[in-house]
Amino acid sequence: MATAAHRALLLAHPDTPGEWVWSIAADVGLEAGTLVCHYALQGEVGRLRVPAVRAGRRADELWQHTCFEVFAAAAGSEDYYEFNFSPSLDWAAYHFRGYRAGMTPASLARAPGLTSRRTAGRLELTAHLHLEGLAALARAPRLRLGLTAVIEDEGGTLSYWALRHAPGNPDFHDPGGFALEIETA
Repeated sequence: MATAAHRALLLAHPDTPGEWVWSIAADVGLEAGTLVCHYALQGEVGRLRVPAVRAGRRADELWQHTCFEVFAAAAGSEDYYEFNFSPSLDWAAYHFRGYRAGMTPASLARAPGLTSRRTAGRLELTAHLHLEGLAALARAPRLRLGLTAVIEDEGGTLSYWALRHAPGNPDFHDPGGFALEIETA
């Protein structure tokens, strides 16, 4: 990665511990105008509902099942983006004008490049998110990121993972969860 890669561990929300997940690590960095996010889940992957790999397309409501996410905002801005990446290679992108306000589909110049790999003890997903066409992010000197995951177990129970959780119910949109700041230049 062109900029220094940042490694972080996601924490389970205390009300949704995720019995079959031992840890989720995330590495993120910028590479020639592309935000690269790599997620590595360790646990009993056979006890999780992981969608089969498909051709990959834009799809809504991916957060209702196993998916990895990044929330991104230019430092100092209330506007932010939400990106969802499924192990099926489906993806979603939304723009918000403020906390859970004014949601619209984000217009991307190119679809994210996704790869997914699964073994008995590990689930990995890498997303190459091209920032061209997302001027607010591409031109920002610093980005605030919230790295998150929703993991569904074999019984349909969801666990919620993030760098930092707000008090109360899981809420990845809370600006306090955008806990990783990276320089873009």
